[in-house]
Amino acid sequence: MRNQQTVVPYFIVMIISGLLLAACLPQFEADLATMVPTSPPPTLTTQPALPTVSPTAVTPGGAEGGVEETPPPTPIEIPVLESVESFPSPEGFEWRLVGEGVHRPTDLADPNDGTGRLLVLSQVGRILVLENGQFLTEPFLDLTAHVGATANERGLLGIALDPEFAENGIFYLNYTNQDGNTTISRFRRADVGYRADPTSEQILMVIEQPYPNHNGGDLEFGPDGLLYIGMGDGGSGGDPQRNAQNVNTLLGKMLRIDVRGKDTYTIPADNPFSVGGGRQEIWAVGLRNPWRYTFDRLTGDLYLADVGQNRWEEINFVPASSPPGLNFGWHFREGSHTFEGNPPPDIEWLDPVYEYGRADGCSVTGGYVYRGSLLPEFYGIYLFGDYCTGSVWGMFRAANSQWQVERLFQLQVNISSFGEDATGELYLLDHRNGGLYRLERR
Repeated sequence: MRNQQTVVPYFIVMIISGLLLAACLPQFEADLATMVPTSPPPTLTTQPALPTVSPTAVTPGGAEGGVEETPPPTPIEIPVLESVESFPSPEGFEWRLVGEGVHRPTDLADPNDGTGRLLVLSQVGRILVLENGQFLTEPFLDLTAHVGATANERGLLGIALDPEFAENGIFYLNYTNQDGNTTISRFRRADVGYRADPTSEQILMVIEQPYPNHNGGDLEFGPDGLLYIGMGDGGSGGDPQRNAQNVNTLLGKMLRIDVRGKDTYTIPADNPFSVGGGRQEIWAVGLRNPWRYTFDRLTGDLYLADVGQNRWEEINFVPASSPPGLNFGWHFREGSHTFEGNPPPDIEWLDPVYEYGRADGCSVTGGYVYRGSLLPEFYGIYLFGDYCTGSVWGMFRAANSQWQVERLFQLQVNISSFGEDATGELYLLDHRNGGLYRLERR
């Protein structure tokens, strides 16, 4: 555990390291010279001392490396709370290295096909297969010839498996093509071997990107069976083209389309512009760069992290009962604060439920609500992190409806994504060193 004297120098080292590694940091877009010390809202809990990730012995693995495999932990008899009451002590838990050697990992998926394998995306355009702590020599899919990963925030960025992937082998990718534009494609698993069929690609959507940053990159199936696609505002800084509030462009939006059982896709009837007035694919507007969003597998609620401009990182909460047509506020607002421009008087904002400033990090990475069985103390807690500092926070809504947030872990990693396996256990990806970590009991 770090004492107060060592935490501050480590944060400074991480900032300096971020400047040196800027060429390979997909979300490190803050101007560090403009960092302003800020404080969390007064209703939030204070932050405890910060434990560090424990090292794990590394053994030679497949093409992308591997780690020593240990038997999975056995569930312990701790009753699951119907509602979260407090945070567990972080000293009893760790993020354990379970795979390594991936070049700039960006996302993770569990095929839930009985093999225990995980699929891990490499930003350069490969999908790797993790089995028993090692990556198989043959990738699940190699798209390096089609993916443009020349800029920090471009490349192979997101994967969504069809809810019936184990039976039909269908999955969807979000990647930047060689022209620098966002591509949403459907693929199928090959008939022979544990790999995808690269010739099965069906391009559903190509979205022109005016700048090389703020490409978004996530895509998730919602509890309604529809595919949600998070799009950044097109890049540069400050949304110079005013895309986020323009309903005639797909940039700066959350899109929602119906792809299952369709030749390409159809528009859900309750999308706000399904009958005109804007792009039919739009479900919500006003996003800057949504970097990871997830639906609580129990409640269907949406948790969405949006990367800030230069002062505020934000977490948004959208209850499952919310109607389409939400406005997250950008570029008029950064978090819950005025940014620039004069909004129309009739706009209704959805303010974030939590935000943090440059004293605590500079690029939020959204996570998951823990719904596993091995760590019942975390059941119902949403975990998210910061790319630049390696901080991991926990968050839950208390019985009095107030959101409680506490920093639980301080890791020496750049968190590019979190992941969830079929049983609800949580992982995180280290973009800098290529590691895959799982939250476990010490």
